[in-house]
Amino acid sequence: QVQLVESGGGSVQAGGSLRLSCAASGYTRSRYYMGWFRQAPGKEREGVASIYTDAGSTYYATSVKGRFTLSQDNAKNTLYLQMNSLKPEDTAMYYCALGGAWIGQPLRRREYTYWGQGTQVTVSS
Repeated sequence: QVQLVESGGGSVQAGGSLRLSCAASGYTRSRYYMGWFRQAPGKEREGVASIYTDAGSTYYATSVKGRFTLSQDNAKNTLYLQMNSLKPEDTAMYYCALGGAWIGQPLRRREYTYWGQGTQVTVSS
């Protein structure tokens, strides 16, 4: 059974930083995509960042490029999202997701099969 557990959300002021973690378990394949998505109230869930774990290739949404950084700890099966220079528009529930090894668009929601429960990020102005 695949499980994804997010942590690290919280409330910060604009310009601050947070680091989200996603601990994965139960997935036996060695090559896969993992990503972070977010959903603000009344909006669609959107892709934020994704990584192909085998090659370390990363993909970022334009809105977060240069501010957010993905990293992974393979020994711990954990994915991190370092978020700097946070803005009020970054406020959302953030979800970790896991897909297969063959994904057409790494930031497209429907490419991913497994999802975590989410962690809330709130940025105040």
